Amino acid sequence: MNHDITTFKRALLGLSFGALASVAGPSAFAQSPEPAFSVGPRFQESSGESIYRATCQGCHMAQGQGAKGAGAYPALASNPRLASPEYPLYVVINGQKGMPAFGKMLSDEQIASVVVYARTHFGNQYPDAIVAENVKKLRP
Repeated sequence: MNHDITTFKRALLGLSFGALASVAGPSAFAQSPEPAFSVGPRFQESSGESIYRATCQGCHMAQGQGAKGAGAYPALASNPRLASPEYPLYVVINGQKGMPAFGKMLSDEQIASVVVYARTHFGNQYPDAIVAENVKKLRP
């Protein structure tokens, strides 16, 4: 009898997956233009927005509003601490408190791009240029 239940569960599971695939259609399995997950120890995204969406918004939230729960994730929205470009560059490179260091996972260009994105979005208006050379000077 136990064998019949196991066979029934497997058949039901197979039918469920088949129904899901037919409802979702082939577009559910299509590749996105930017990788959803980076391959290897370095991030693949290149624009500030795509890096933010793939990496930062998990803690700082989609609109940069931050969050509190299992940890405290500071808001980037309307944040005066972003006025000086060195501060967010340093934090992204080296980490701070619960935030991991991303210096080994992001290139100088990627770090400059994501910091510029945070400093010019979410109600922040700090448009002064940040380039890869600014990042390189702050690396250990």
